[in-house]
Amino acid sequence: MKIGIFSHCTIDEISRGGIVVETAGGPACYCGLTARGLKFDVEFHTKIGPDFGFQEYLEKNKLFVPQNAVSKNPTTRFLLEISGTDKTLYLKTKCDPIEYEKSEADGCIVSPVFDEISEDTLEKIKENSEFTLLDPQGFLRRIDEKNKIYLERTSLDLSKISAIKVDPDEAFSLTGQTETSAMLSLQKKGTKYILYTNKREITLLAGDRLYYLTIPNIDISDTTGVGDIFCATFACTFLKEKDVLWAICFAVGSAQAALETKETGLSKIPYYGDIEKNAAYLYNQVKFKHI
Repeated sequence: MKIGIFSHCTIDEISRGGIVVETAGGPACYCGLTARGLKFDVEFHTKIGPDFGFQEYLEKNKLFVPQNAVSKNPTTRFLLEISGTDKTLYLKTKCDPIEYEKSEADGCIVSPVFDEISEDTLEKIKENSEFTLLDPQGFLRRIDEKNKIYLERTSLDLSKISAIKVDPDEAFSLTGQTETSAMLSLQKKGTKYILYTNKREITLLAGDRLYYLTIPNIDISDTTGVGDIFCATFACTFLKEKDVLWAICFAVGSAQAALETKETGLSKIPYYGDIEKNAAYLYNQVKFKHI
C-alpha cells in the first residue's frame, strides 16, 4: 500500500538544556519514516532547498525526494527550544509552496508546517483522495516580530476530511471551543474522526462514541515529531485494517514507543514490534462513552 504525504521536509535546530542538535525534520520526514516502518510505500509531495543535507539518509530508508521538489530557495528551517513537554518554535527560513499533484496513493496525510499548502491545494487533495488525514498546524501558525510562532483563530473547510489531529490550542483556533465541544464542532464541520491529543491524554471521537486512551507516565525528553509519528501510524493502520479503534491504539502505541526511545529528532522513529506490543496493551485499556 502507499501513503501520500503533503508537507515540507525541514531542518530543525533542536535546543535542549543548552545543547543544539541540527537534524532533518518536518512531517514529511517523520511520517515518511514511520510509514516505511509500517511497510507502506511513500509518495512525497514536498520542497527542499540546496542546504538540505539529509537526502542520502532518507534514500537509505527508501524515501525519495522527487527532482521537482528541489528548490533554489533554502529549506524551511525552525529553531525549537524545548523545556519538558513545552516547545517554543521560531521560523528561520521558508521554502516554496507545495502545488497539487495527482496522487496514486491509497490515502494522504496533509500536514503543513507553515503556510506551504494553500486552502485551494487542500481542496484538490480532498477531492481526489479516498482518505485524507489533516494535521492543521501549518494553516493556523503565524509569526511575530521575532519570528516566534503563535496560533491564530482560522476558518478552514473541513468537509471531506477523513480524520483530523488537534491539540487543545489547535482545536480552539479552529472552533473557539475546547475538549468535547471542540470535537463535536469539528465533526459538524464534516470531519469523520477527531483525534484530540492533550499531552498524555488522547481522545477519539468516532460517530457518537468518545474513546479515551492514556500514554503511560514516562520521562519525556524530546517530543519533536511524536505527533507526526502518531498521525502516520493512525493513517497507515486505518488504511490497512479499516478498524478505527485498532488504528488509534496503534497510533498511541507508536507515540509511546517513540517517547520511550528518549532519542532526539528522527532517531526516535519506533520499531514495529514496540508499537504492536504497546497497541495490544492499550486495546485492553480503552475507555469509551456514548454522547
